[in-house]
Amino acid sequence: MTDFTADSPAALGYRMPPEWAPHEATWLSWPRRDGISFPHAYEEVIPAFVQMIDALRDSEKVRINVIDRDHEDEVRFFLKEIDTHHVEFFYIPTNEPWCRDHGPIFVKRETEPRLAIIDWNYNAWGGKYPPFDLDEVVPTRIAEQFKLPVYYPKLVLEGGSIDVNGAGDVLSTRSCLLNRNRNPDHSPEQIEQALRDYLGVSQILWLEGGIEGDDTDGHIDNLARFVAPNVVLTAVEANEEDANHEPLRANLSLLKKMQSSNGSKLTILTLQMPPRIERDDRRLPASYANFYIGNRVILLPAFNANTDKKAAVTLKKCFPDRKIVPIDCRNLVWGLGAFHCLTQQQPQ
Repeated sequence: MTDFTADSPAALGYRMPPEWAPHEATWLSWPRRDGISFPHAYEEVIPAFVQMIDALRDSEKVRINVIDRDHEDEVRFFLKEIDTHHVEFFYIPTNEPWCRDHGPIFVKRETEPRLAIIDWNYNAWGGKYPPFDLDEVVPTRIAEQFKLPVYYPKLVLEGGSIDVNGAGDVLSTRSCLLNRNRNPDHSPEQIEQALRDYLGVSQILWLEGGIEGDDTDGHIDNLARFVAPNVVLTAVEANEEDANHEPLRANLSLLKKMQSSNGSKLTILTLQMPPRIERDDRRLPASYANFYIGNRVILLPAFNANTDKKAAVTLKKCFPDRKIVPIDCRNLVWGLGAFHCLTQQQPQ
């Protein structure tokens, strides 16, 4: 029996559902022309956003944070070729578009109010990219729109640093979540208790480091993902000379020794990394593990590489009832993220 702190969301029955559970909507934060995520490349990333929305809109609502009416009109212009009947706009301005990290973590229970929001503190990945004042308040702004209860852990956490299976387990990395640039005044034990109390999990499965070029200090959503309660899909690099080979090999080794909270051994599947991608002499954190699970589709980052098809086949085996939608992310990953980094699911 997991010990949850009294009156915490978990003690009140709330749990974070897995990403494959039914969604009411997917949340996005539309980028700003003057943002820092896509320097001199705003127009280049728009096609990926449009394709992403087009793929999702048939099976769930797409809710988009924009600055104001002018920003909404601009986005509507970009979406003019697709049906936007299930697209909704909210005047919730953001500094940058990474809704996975600054957006709300939705938790759910059987009794009313069934849905609640966890509003973790946000400091732009350890204070790397100020200002982040608008991003920091997004979860509460969304809660106000829907009159949802909000819980405040008073800990820094980004959504891309955790992955849950809905059965009591959460995957994360020590390099990110225990980094001193996030919560220097909290011990690992205190952080683990917060994960239990606010996500409703009983076990934290710790991996170590991340991939080269990742400015998040090793987000799990570029590394390893639950694809079923007892199944983890983890990125691997076959080239022993590549900087990613050793950290990914180490993570694979750790996963093979892990059990789920119900005592079952985890099934570990592997996902080959794409070839090295650079821009302006900088390696970018391209990873197929940054896929997003929609209600009927899997948004798969594609990189015009011979490994794209193999990644699609692997994901189809994991999600046979969902359509795999590869979308070119070579421009998008210039912002150091892809589809999972841009999205946040709202459960039904």
